[in-house]
Amino acid sequence: MVLPLVNLCAKEVVSDHSSSPGWLGCVPRELYRPLLEAAFTNCRPLAVGELVQRWPERTLRAGGRRRGQSPPNRLCVQALLLAVVRGLSDKRCALQVLDLCGLQCEEGGVGDPMGGWSLTVALSTMVVQARAAAQKALGREGERERKRVLAMERERDVVKRERGGGLEEGEGGGLLVESVRKEKEETSGCLREDQQVKGVRRRMEMERRKESAAVAGGKGEADSEVDSEVVVCVRADLFVNARSWERVRAALGTTGPLKLQCRYVRVEELSVSSIGSLLDLLPRHVLLGVDIRYSCLGVAGLALLLPQLSMFPMLSSLRLHYCNLDIRRDMAGQEGAMKDMSQGLGKLSQLRRLSLTALRLPGHLRMLLSSFPQPLEVLELPYLSLTPADLSYLSCSPHASSLQQLDLSENRLDELALPSVRRLLSQASSCLMQLSLSGCGLTDGLLAAMLPSLSCCRGLKSLGLALNPLSLAGLLDLVRTAVRMPSLRQLLYPNPLEDYQPGLPPMPSSAQLLDWPLDELVEVHEATSLQLDRVVMESGRSDLLLTCDLLNYNKDLVEQ
Repeated sequence: MVLPLVNLCAKEVVSDHSSSPGWLGCVPRELYRPLLEAAFTNCRPLAVGELVQRWPERTLRAGGRRRGQSPPNRLCVQALLLAVVRGLSDKRCALQVLDLCGLQCEEGGVGDPMGGWSLTVALSTMVVQARAAAQKALGREGERERKRVLAMERERDVVKRERGGGLEEGEGGGLLVESVRKEKEETSGCLREDQQVKGVRRRMEMERRKESAAVAGGKGEADSEVDSEVVVCVRADLFVNARSWERVRAALGTTGPLKLQCRYVRVEELSVSSIGSLLDLLPRHVLLGVDIRYSCLGVAGLALLLPQLSMFPMLSSLRLHYCNLDIRRDMAGQEGAMKDMSQGLGKLSQLRRLSLTALRLPGHLRMLLSSFPQPLEVLELPYLSLTPADLSYLSCSPHASSLQQLDLSENRLDELALPSVRRLLSQASSCLMQLSLSGCGLTDGLLAAMLPSLSCCRGLKSLGLALNPLSLAGLLDLVRTAVRMPSLRQLLYPNPLEDYQPGLPPMPSSAQLLDWPLDELVEVHEATSLQLDRVVMESGRSDLLLTCDLLNYNKDLVEQ
């Protein structure tokens, strides 16, 4: 990739920190952004701090990395956060909105990037510390103001004593002295009151605004107003678990120069009450997505949270992973709780993405999806134990013709489910871009019957079929079909049965295919790769990526 000249120059400028006093004072505002990008790319935390502290624009966006762009180094992110706090007292800094959405990545990646949990803790600490520093500065300012008022009062006393001394010798001097003393007391009292009003006016106005908002009935109304005390709004994606919960709660409940706003929140291992408390603290008109993982919600717990989620008018994504809904027909009140949950989902009027992982809700898909007032665009249902009746409903539902991403991994697909799957693919053929059928028990015969429907998906870019018991012949048929799909960019294929060590059952499950060792002979794997590469080369498809690597496969890398 050829870098523009401005980027090359920016790289040279930030590489030498000793020269920063020379160029910081004269660099035009248009060059701040390329200089900051160069400082991030080349890991120059000192340059990052100096640029951010005097940032000349109202908005700074440091998240949302482009494809192929590595995440910022942890030291650079820490320098950015420290500079934001220092910039609060720097008159050269015009920053009002700091957007860090999409900045975090997996912990411990290449180059020591900052993970989601670490970034959340750092942001929360920054907000709380900025509030404490502002209160301390306010206290110092109040003390200086008090001393100034006392000095003014002493000067007035001296002047009035001098005037009063001359009048006491004449007639009526005593009355004049008394009137002067009263005037001094009234003037001093009014001055003290005026200075006190000046010192607390801002807080009183804030308290008055909050009280009026509460009387008006609106936490939502209060959230929509920006506090007069806020200098910079910090937008970020938060990762909250039991270890970071208290710090995040303190940051979200703090009023000060920095206001923390959340676009996507990921919650792990929190109770229903804690999740509800967290939702109460989040600004209403900013939150776009909620991801709850490894939390024992139960159907009743989820039914309690859904009315709170409906209070967020922009919420478009809801993901529930391993939340143990515990569906049992013999449990008292279970059906009523399911109806409450269905009604709660129906109130999420802007929801476009629904992910339900390992909730095991066989036979309940109609109840869950039929309540939505609008069709979903992303539907992820792995490990859901779907029945043929569930798939039949899905293929005829309003969602089928709007799905852009569909994940049915680890749901057993047999001859009974095959007609519904083919109908579903036909309905979604014009819009489907990502499809995952990994671990669905697809044999050579089932896949051969499904390939015509797959080939009709004109916009499909990513296809996952790992951990299916296919022979080498079935795999070759799959690849021949894939190369004839012009929009397809990634194919996650399964290792053929011939590549495994002897002893594998005739119809292995996905768990057995995952745990069973592959043949140690290199010739076996090379023979498979050569045959697949030959099919791709003969088709002339240099833009199609074939991989069987489950660990490094990422369907989201496909350009939309």
